[in-house]
Amino acid sequence: MQTISDFKESDNYIKNRIDFSKNLDLKSFFLLIKPFKNINKNALDRELIERKIEKLITAGFKNIEISWSDNENWVNYVSNIKLKFPKLNLGSASIMSKKAIDESIKIGLNYSMMKVWDKNLLNYSNSKNHLLIPGINNLKDLKDAIDLNCKIIKIYPVKDNIELINISQYKNIDFIAAGGLSISDLPLYKSLGYKAIVIGDKGFKNKVIDPKIYEWLKETSN
Repeated sequence: MQTISDFKESDNYIKNRIDFSKNLDLKSFFLLIKPFKNINKNALDRELIERKIEKLITAGFKNIEISWSDNENWVNYVSNIKLKFPKLNLGSASIMSKKAIDESIKIGLNYSMMKVWDKNLLNYSNSKNHLLIPGINNLKDLKDAIDLNCKIIKIYPVKDNIELINISQYKNIDFIAAGGLSISDLPLYKSLGYKAIVIGDKGFKNKVIDPKIYEWLKETSN
């Protein structure tokens, strides 16, 4: 079995990592969507969410990740979104298992984000040449991730670690802030050196997108 130490990035892996970093520069946040269990069977709700995604894309936004769920509907739901919106920078989130990695690869997603640090899971994803972004919440795990040549790292939950982890000490790494953030938090974390933030329930909850997100997109498009 391939190990981290002899992992060699494929051309496609390198392209995905570079494209991911470019998208951080284009738009500075990711919107996290948490699909409910039966969404693939509920056409009205599915179409409502797709219309909202399309509205975001029309406004110039394209960084969306969907929480992985261990049920038969998840693959179909995310596959349909990828087919309908091929230019979307679409990834999976809250990854904690090899099955989640395999299904993300099967769909053809651009990237995945860990929920918490798991060296073995990173090893597995690398062996598949799939871009998996580690979730880090302490200095020891941060050092491990950097030693394993991770170039994109998520700090989660960032509000608990903002003083503990000084990201300005680490060069040539794209840091992403996550955990309980809203679009209003973006200026603070950008000023601290984070390339992007992940917005979850404070951006998309009960099938409603925070109207301040549309306002931000309108302001930044001018």
